[in-house]
Amino acid sequence: MSLLVKEIHLGYGDLPVIKGLSLSLAAGEIGCLLGASGCGKTTALRAIAGFEPLRAGEIQVGKQVVSTPHHQVAPERRSVGMVFQDHALFPHLNVAANVAFGLSRLGSDDRRQRVQSLLELTGLSGLDHRFPHELSGGQQQRVALARALAPEPEVLLMDEPFSNLDTRLRRRMGEEIRGMLKARGTTTLLVTHDQHEAFALADRIGLLKDGRMLQWDSPYQMYHRPANRYVAAFTGRGSYLNAKVEGEWLVHALGRSPLPEERPPGPEVALLIRPDDIRPDPRGSRVRVVARQFQGAEILYRLRLDSGEEVNALFPSHDDFAINTAIGVELDAQHLVLFPADQPSGVIAPVSSEAV
Repeated sequence: MSLLVKEIHLGYGDLPVIKGLSLSLAAGEIGCLLGASGCGKTTALRAIAGFEPLRAGEIQVGKQVVSTPHHQVAPERRSVGMVFQDHALFPHLNVAANVAFGLSRLGSDDRRQRVQSLLELTGLSGLDHRFPHELSGGQQQRVALARALAPEPEVLLMDEPFSNLDTRLRRRMGEEIRGMLKARGTTTLLVTHDQHEAFALADRIGLLKDGRMLQWDSPYQMYHRPANRYVAAFTGRGSYLNAKVEGEWLVHALGRSPLPEERPPGPEVALLIRPDDIRPDPRGSRVRVVARQFQGAEILYRLRLDSGEEVNALFPSHDDFAINTAIGVELDAQHLVLFPADQPSGVIAPVSSEAV
């Protein structure tokens, strides 16, 4: 493993901030700590970087144990690169000098070659002599990335790296930077409150709440196999239907479905349905369109069932149904998730990423 975090605890005074967090990343994997403001994700990143002491647990970078409650390797000695939220470029140094800042151990020729290679990788060739104030936000982001990669760290850490960019640039930069990191095989852990950003960038995602890791998993599993209702809500829209277990079947307002592989939590369950789990089918269960939101290539519908329950459904925009239209739908049984029936059913929207 390039990064191994074992049951770490951190806090400030009497306030616990991180409570038993564990994660691991293999060489070349990109991981993401996801969560609302105040959940502890940046504190965890700072601990891995060496800026926060541990109360318990262990952090290992490559084959080196770098943090325990009784042993702390200095940040500059733990083979970790850091991209800060505000980029933290040196305003008095040009692009080439910023990138070369951590390469004093190299000879001048090797240093120049390393800088030019990174400028080419990050699309900054020809901008060597510009200063940070002469660059766009996206270019500054690339300089910060090149500087962090220059010493060839075992692990790269990125703290909300795209938060200062507009939505379109954030998406484009995310795609470009993922490509760069994968091309170099750089093990990376980033922090974000944006689930879409996490899904687009990461191979593994950890969702934090109140300092605890609720789930550490692939984006696919996080979305389609959430560990609990909070994870389900944070990672996307969905709906809950009341359902009963009858033999090998689930019986609900959309008909019946084969039981998922996991054991039902009881004879009565709440069935999580994602919008993409429902498809239009003229032969299927009849529902009525009560709301719709055009999203370009897709339309997000809210559908009312005969039971009075409502579900979200995401259809291609050529499946264009007016409000109050009765349509037939089919439930895709491949991704059904069951929770205990201890909360009201109904439509859920994503948890606010800014909730504390």
